[in-house]
Amino acid sequence: MEINKKILQSKYLFIAVCISVFTLSSCTPEDGIEEPTVIDQELVDLLNSTSETGSLNYFKIPQSDDFEDIPADPKNPLTATKVELGKMFFHETELGSLPKLQEGLGTYSCASCHHAAAGFQAGVKQGIGEGGSGFGSMGESRTANPNYEDNDLDIQPIRTPTALNTAFQDVMLWNGQFGATGTNAGTEAQWTANTPIAVNELGFQGLETQAIAGFNVHRQGVNDEFFTSYPTYKAMLDEAYPDLPENERYSNIGIGLAIAAFERTLLSNEAPFQKYLNGNRAELTIPQKRGALVFFGKGNCVSCHTGPALNNMEFFALGMKDLDARNTDLSIPGALGASKGRGGFTKNASDDFKFKTPQLYNLQDHNFFGHGGTFESIEDIIRYKNAAAVEKTAIAGHQNLADEFVPLNLNDSEISDLVDFLSNALYDRNLTRFVPGSVLSGGCIPNNDAQTKADLGCD
Repeated sequence: MEINKKILQSKYLFIAVCISVFTLSSCTPEDGIEEPTVIDQELVDLLNSTSETGSLNYFKIPQSDDFEDIPADPKNPLTATKVELGKMFFHETELGSLPKLQEGLGTYSCASCHHAAAGFQAGVKQGIGEGGSGFGSMGESRTANPNYEDNDLDIQPIRTPTALNTAFQDVMLWNGQFGATGTNAGTEAQWTANTPIAVNELGFQGLETQAIAGFNVHRQGVNDEFFTSYPTYKAMLDEAYPDLPENERYSNIGIGLAIAAFERTLLSNEAPFQKYLNGNRAELTIPQKRGALVFFGKGNCVSCHTGPALNNMEFFALGMKDLDARNTDLSIPGALGASKGRGGFTKNASDDFKFKTPQLYNLQDHNFFGHGGTFESIEDIIRYKNAAAVEKTAIAGHQNLADEFVPLNLNDSEISDLVDFLSNALYDRNLTRFVPGSVLSGGCIPNNDAQTKADLGCD
């Protein structure tokens, strides 16, 4: 009995000691448990020193209903009504009303190429709007409808950019052609009349401009019959944009503005790294913390991938191949212009082969990386940047290659930790919160073609 009492007292003493020194060390022999306090302080110090404000708050993503802190176009301030309306329009296949073939009518939406299951990218290398068939579970099974000729398909000449965290970009697309302010100041001569880029003349930032221009580019449209069939959409537009003239309110302008407002709230604020920044140091594993130290330290990834979305508004030539340089099942209209990157828009040779720095959240949701989708894993593209050996040999040694494209000298262990950080610490597992339970048309989300409906079990 006395022995048991002493054992019990020893256990209580052990627990008390553990609690009192928890922040300094661990009372278990598990590997790595004694490290957190030291590594956390090192990481927090590094985050503070690499941020532009001297604070790790610089890397925080706001909540999706925090309209005061989400970057917004001054000409399209965020409201709950706009966001909810845009959420519906973004997924509404009934807007697919201008197809090339009649069987495509009402079968596609913005979400056909930017859906939650693939981190708001396409689940395949070439996103397909009209003319696509099927979905699978994350968009990986979307293929061309055999009744369509290649020229009738609405396909992408470059890997579909994600719509996630786009609130932190003032111009859109890999070449940044959409957006009238900020980064695109001085590009007015390239806003060619009667082209999608001419929408820049409306004076909006990139998200709004792209949403308005993309409405027609991707064969979407509305008419009086649409609003007669779905009067709730018209009422929501009236509430969201009462000061917009009716001829604009009930058009691609009003609808595009609402879609852009919704897209600004597509924020990966539930990723473990975001929770870590908000004080929960247990959200990251020790390898992920080591990976973060590589990202913000030795690897110097933060020199280009910075801010809340880990991107910037600069363009770099990193020698990656284009989509038209791979074997693809479909033709790629517009691929030549797309391969020039920023130079294809500005017509300035010094911008040739430069592409916008992408955001880095939810990379694990898709299998194609780089503007041409030529890398099929996160590790592949890290090793490419680590070696700094040009993939597109035609531009090897080109004067536009980025000065930052130099060997990083990371070893295998550092690469493994960096992959873990990018894959898991930056992964928001709950993007379905941005998908409506239904749209007014009752169409299948994100596509309404027969094969997608079979894949997803839509009625």
